[in-house]
Amino acid sequence: MRIVVVGGGMAGTIFANNLARRLSSELKAGKARITMLSASDKHIYQPGWLYVALGRMTPDELEREEASLLEPEIAFFVDPVQSFRLGESHVVTRSGKVHEYDLLVIATGSRPVPEDVPGLKENSVHCYSAEDALKLHDRLQAFTGGRILVTVGLPHKCPMIPLEITFTMHDFIRDRGLIDKTEFYYTYPIGRAHSLENVATWASGEFAKLGVRQETFFNLKEVDGAKGCVRSEEGSEVKYDLLVAVPPHRGEAVIEENKLGPNGWIPTDRYSLHMQGDHGEKVIVLGDTTNLPISKAGSTAHFEAEVAAENAAAMVKTGRAARSYDGKVFCFIEAGKDRATYAMFTYQKPPEPRAPNAAMHAFKMAYNQLYWASVRGLM
Repeated sequence: MRIVVVGGGMAGTIFANNLARRLSSELKAGKARITMLSASDKHIYQPGWLYVALGRMTPDELEREEASLLEPEIAFFVDPVQSFRLGESHVVTRSGKVHEYDLLVIATGSRPVPEDVPGLKENSVHCYSAEDALKLHDRLQAFTGGRILVTVGLPHKCPMIPLEITFTMHDFIRDRGLIDKTEFYYTYPIGRAHSLENVATWASGEFAKLGVRQETFFNLKEVDGAKGCVRSEEGSEVKYDLLVAVPPHRGEAVIEENKLGPNGWIPTDRYSLHMQGDHGEKVIVLGDTTNLPISKAGSTAHFEAEVAAENAAAMVKTGRAARSYDGKVFCFIEAGKDRATYAMFTYQKPPEPRAPNAAMHAFKMAYNQLYWASVRGLM
């Protein structure tokens, strides 16, 4: 069986490693082959960008060689796919090489597109890359007072980042002695502070304690940098001195270019994780690339990859899938520089955030280091 994994991020790496261990004997006997095609030779721990923005981590701490994280039986190539020819069961890479498959796994991720909102890219900062996180850190260091506006576009990677960046910036500004000179203002596109109702209720209570103003039903329309204001589709206008954005996201351009799904999101069965439509029986979609109505979080990718790998191995060994994905997600929520809580939920069970505490923050700090074992599928 020929398995081709497109994308070397969290979902693709965990899937490939998990499957390689499950099919160890088949790989050694030549009955199975796993190939990974990536756009980069590096693997980035993306949640760490928040800590870079706060001056608590450096970009080099978030990076490893992708090849060093993979099981030795996996054939790894830095040669991104340019053409998906699903009807012919093969993909074509940038170098022109053709890779045939019996099972294709698409885990290409997502990208921020602040340029989709007029003026947002030019007038805001965010933390969705090392470079942008460092820019945000510089702006926070240079800030001397005024209004910090946190504004959110949908959909976006990491469901908790609007809350986390607000809470952690509040502590950062307080530690600089500027909290009495600063107003925090938070906007969100729907009628509450977060897409998950219980998380929104918890967050609104925490915001009230800190004096964070919030405005809901605020969908980004444009940013007027000359006047220092953000306008919403609903007609509201909010002034800012520092604009921190959670920009809207799209799937990777190659998905749009190959017309696999609107805005780069591939229609995906929520339980089997197979692509919906023609040729979907040979295609699994993981992580941010799906159009599933669940959080685009690292843990989503992790749990999906484990289910998909178990099913792929079962198909090789028994001809049938082993289990379904239940929508499981686990998200840490940093509630300041030294407090955190979490949200755990499935398709059927909503999250129930608890009061933030230091122990959960310590757990998150530990996970930042344990991630490299996690992505290898060892935990």
